[in-house]
Amino acid sequence: MTAQRIRPNSVLPARREPLSLETADGLKLVAELALPPSGDAVATMICLHPLPTHGGMMDSQIFRKAAARLPALAEIAVLRLNTRGTASVQGKSEGEFDDAQGERYDVASVIEYAEFAGLPQIWLVGWSFGTDLALMYGNDPAVVGAILLSPPLRYAQDSHLEHWRESGKKLIAIVPEYDDYLRPAEARDRFVAVPQCEVVDVAAGKHLWVGQSDKVLDLIVAKINPAAAPLPATWDGEMTLSAPQLVTDDT
Repeated sequence: MTAQRIRPNSVLPARREPLSLETADGLKLVAELALPPSGDAVATMICLHPLPTHGGMMDSQIFRKAAARLPALAEIAVLRLNTRGTASVQGKSEGEFDDAQGERYDVASVIEYAEFAGLPQIWLVGWSFGTDLALMYGNDPAVVGAILLSPPLRYAQDSHLEHWRESGKKLIAIVPEYDDYLRPAEARDRFVAVPQCEVVDVAAGKHLWVGQSDKVLDLIVAKINPAAAPLPATWDGEMTLSAPQLVTDDT
């Protein structure tokens, strides 16, 4: 089969399973697990999406593309969920947005599922609001580390950073040059409390990563499964195209 260029809406083969996660406070959350098309995953990324009140969801562009590509290209299991009250084409999770409070149970439920399912090398990958959830509630014994895309540090406090420092776990902050909330120099100042935190600047980047999803996916894969980076730009197997997605003002 002739190799085809991987487009923004390309969907590569994977074993995909819709999930319903139950939280400790009794809510059912919409989720999906995408596994490599054959064989075992070498690592796992749990996707914590941007602010749902501004359009963030499990299908926000970086996470939609991760689920569409990384199982096939990088042998990474991609586990996505809609936090409470969040809707996407997969459905709407029960409950209501709780300003980063009740969401602690959402994070706990998805980590518990990943651990119970025996998924390997569990990483949290948060984006904007999702980075606050990762910092506040993701420092779990089952978690290897966290990757933070466009971290605003809006909800997370110094005490949460201290907890990560004490854990010694890997923390990578991927910060766009022109972020709306926290730019690289300020990010370095804020994350100095976590000596093991690596702050990665992305030149010309913006908070929504429009036009830079390939760069971001490469950076994620380089940390989670370095052997698979950089990702190829073409694919010589089965490939479908998803419906075009709208860009929202994710925060």
